[in-house]
Amino acid sequence: MNKKLSIGFSPCPNDTFIFDALVHHKIDTEGLDFEVYLGDVEDLNQKAFNNELDITKLSYHAYGYLTENYVLLDAGSALGAGCGPLLISKPTTHDSPISTLKIAIPGKYTTANFLLSIAHPEATNKVEMLFSEIEDTVLSGKVDAGLIIHENRFTYQQKGLEKIVDLGEFWEQTTGSLIPLGGIVIKRSLPIDTILKVNRLLRKSIEYAFENPDSPLEYMQCNAQEMDKNVMMQHVGLYVNKYSIDLGDEGKSAITKMFNLAQEKGIIPSISNSLFIK
Repeated sequence: MNKKLSIGFSPCPNDTFIFDALVHHKIDTEGLDFEVYLGDVEDLNQKAFNNELDITKLSYHAYGYLTENYVLLDAGSALGAGCGPLLISKPTTHDSPISTLKIAIPGKYTTANFLLSIAHPEATNKVEMLFSEIEDTVLSGKVDAGLIIHENRFTYQQKGLEKIVDLGEFWEQTTGSLIPLGGIVIKRSLPIDTILKVNRLLRKSIEYAFENPDSPLEYMQCNAQEMDKNVMMQHVGLYVNKYSIDLGDEGKSAITKMFNLAQEKGIIPSISNSLFIK
């Protein structure tokens, strides 16, 4: 009888691209089955805070609070350059001081909010909402600005919105490092051979998707907020790369730098556990 593990990730194209082969058994899963939960990034963060999922996508910000129960896999992360969250507004608000703005954010524990807090600690008037609702809320005037992630970075200009600041650029210029956005964590309480197997299988799933790029398209289109194929593939190209297959030394260095900075600034608690699987 196969062992079943609960697994959570978002319906965004980068996650469905990564997990398609794994959850649909397009690769040999070595005796593992997966019960899938799809949720937006902050929903997944909260599931992890409640210790509900065996394996889950997680914001790096949230992982800073959860290292006791979860450990980061080497495979599955979203790290890169030029792929950070954007603070956007209507043109009429563009030049207003950030300290005066009411800002919609995609969740308190998102890496997007972490980066905003680092870059602009004066931005304190924040409203949490589902990431996919942020653009329309800015357009309606209910908030002055919005912190956008995922495929919204490809669509905001079409809606007449303008960029105030690219928080990914801020991070890269300030630290000289890649931007760690989200990773895949697994419960530390699972047997080490299971942890290593899941890491191995996730890597194979990503490699399969890269080798067979049409294979995950149906799963991606079924779940994507933005159905246009070009937008979906732009999204995948931005967030799925060699660091998704394996963090490597450069990826681990960027994550360590983020966590050290977050601890220094008191944004996350002190961490005693190893961040990475061994």
